Amino acid sequence: MAMSERYTPPNELFTSRLKLRPSATSDAEAIFNAYATDPHVTRYLSWRPHAVLEDTLGFLAMCDRERAAGSDFAYVIEDRENGAVLGMIEVRVQEHAVEFAYVLRRDRWGQGIMTEALSALADHALSHPAIWRVYALCDTENPASAGVMMKVGMVYEGIRRRHAIYPNLSPEPRDGLVYAKVR
Repeated sequence: MAMSERYTPPNELFTSRLKLRPSATSDAEAIFNAYATDPHVTRYLSWRPHAVLEDTLGFLAMCDRERAAGSDFAYVIEDRENGAVLGMIEVRVQEHAVEFAYVLRRDRWGQGIMTEALSALADHALSHPAIWRVYALCDTENPASAGVMMKVGMVYEGIRRRHAIYPNLSPEPRDGLVYAKVR
């Protein structure tokens, strides 16, 4: 594999409990019902809870466009045992780094689901010769997300000031904690 070859995330990835696969418009109803309408889940996200199924369909159409463009790769996180949609994780490929963003349905919080999914994708990315860094950010008031990043071996790097607008918290940009793992 040439050093200059751009990293492309896998089409699917399996862990002991999970299947990570590309999102599809057919996931809309499951995502809408599982977490997209939940204000607790969307609290620290860059979008408001979905009011109607069309909101979720629009989001998934955007995911399809980004995957086709090769910029962002959204994965549905499925329970391998029963096929239930548990959440999503997005892989944003840069030249020598990969950024992650994620969401998990509330009834599966605290079970190591996101740690398992993030760890698998981070390890896959870091195994590619062009990727030297994987990272993620979370709001300064979201210790659960920071905990996930630390559990996969990411190290706290600092605060990115005025990083993102989380409309469920404030109309102004908020600071984000940066965690990264390098090789």
